[in-house]
Amino acid sequence: MRRERGSGVLEALRKMAISYQLKPGERLSEIELSQRLGVSRTPVREALARLVNDGFLLPASRGFVRRPLDVQETLDLYEARVAVESACLSLAIQRATDEEIAQAKAYLAASQKAAPDTPVEQLVELDEGFHLRIADMARNQELRRMLGVLNERIRFIRWIDMENVGRNATQKEHLQILKALQARDEAAAQQALKAHIGLRKEQIVEAIAKGLARIYLPPEAVR
Repeated sequence: MRRERGSGVLEALRKMAISYQLKPGERLSEIELSQRLGVSRTPVREALARLVNDGFLLPASRGFVRRPLDVQETLDLYEARVAVESACLSLAIQRATDEEIAQAKAYLAASQKAAPDTPVEQLVELDEGFHLRIADMARNQELRRMLGVLNERIRFIRWIDMENVGRNATQKEHLQILKALQARDEAAAQQALKAHIGLRKEQIVEAIAKGLARIYLPPEAVR
């Protein structure tokens, strides 16, 4: 029961960190968070320490603070994502079965039917699902784990970026990647992947500016 409670606290705090309900640079109070979640301080303290290891928080003189939204750090995370996904794609070209590729095509076709008013959080989840399928085809659990961690670290920025780019462009790029994978054309697949997931510095600056507005301003002001 203690382990299950601790897992629930970690998941709740992770969601708060991903969505920046824990604001950039905010000093976190174990007492306040334990009261907010209705648990003792021990599982909160353990969860906060775990979120330091996962890259969401920084240790401070008295406790922890939420990592800031930083341009260079975000750029580094996107470069790391490109490197990990590129490695996954290369292995998938070698190892994926025709059945797995067909299943990825079916997933992509189903996700294209998402309603126009689908919340951006769900659209990003569908997008992540496509890329995780490629990681599964690579048959390398460490690369998949690393991709999962990176996805969580950049998910907030991806919500903003999805609003800017739009779903149609994303789906077309997915299809290009999948066609090259099916043809076992690594050069074309890698080119399509990097064009799809790389963000330039000015795009990251814009996304962070919009993200900070969403965090600190009321919804009507952001609109």
